Formats: sequence, C-alpha cells, structure tokens
Amino acid sequence: MKQHLELLERIREIVAKDARYRPEAYDFVRSALDYAGKKFEIRGHLTGRQLLEGARELAIRRYGPMARTVLEHWGVQRTEDIGEIVFNMVDIGLLSKTDADQRGDFSSVYDFGEAFDEEYPWHQRR
Repeated sequence: MKQHLELLERIREIVAKDARYRPEAYDFVRSALDYAGKKFEIRGHLTGRQLLEGARELAIRRYGPMARTVLEHWGVQRTEDIGEIVFNMVDIGLLSKTDADQRGDFSSVYDFGEAFDEEYPWHQRR
C-alpha cells in the first residue's frame, strides 16, 4: 500500500511538469509493463514493441470496445504517447532504460483506429 502511494505521488510530480497525459495513463502503462512481462515471460527489460502489444491487449481486456476512448480520454492517442509516458517515467527514475532504448521505438507501431476499432475481436463478427 505504501509503495502504491509513493508511486502515485511520483506520477503526480510528472503530471505537474507534463500535463499532456492524465495520471491514469501512467498507472495503465505500469500495468501494461507487468502484463507484457507475463505474456512474453520476461523478467526485466521489455522492448517498446513488446510493451505496446501488451498495452493493446490489456486495454482491450479491461475496457473492451471502449479501449480507444478510454486511452484518448487520458491523452493517449498514438503509440508515441505511450513512449512519451515511458520516457517521462525514466526521467524521474520510476523506470530504467538501456542505451539502445529510444523514443523512436514507439513510433507508429500501430494505428489506434486499426488496433482498437477495425482489429477489435468483436468487430470481425459483424
């Protein structure tokens, strides 16, 4: 509980400096990291693509057909936004990165319209 409260306080610090994304977006990215780690059976560093795939699956699992709307409400409209959140967390020490990690790893990995609307599992049943 104490650790979660400390995390929330650190996220508030980020949002005070960069208000593009709501605190919920940061909490979601932390959850997506855990989800992707389990999905790919990786303990430790994930690639940008692995995180993004986990984030997409987790958003659909949690929010169903509203996934894109929820993410957009938090300010997350493109894969690049998830990368910005990650690097904001790196900048204050909540996450770490390797020398090879860069913001470009999150650039145009998938289109939100396709990933959350057109490729949504229920969409294909129509």
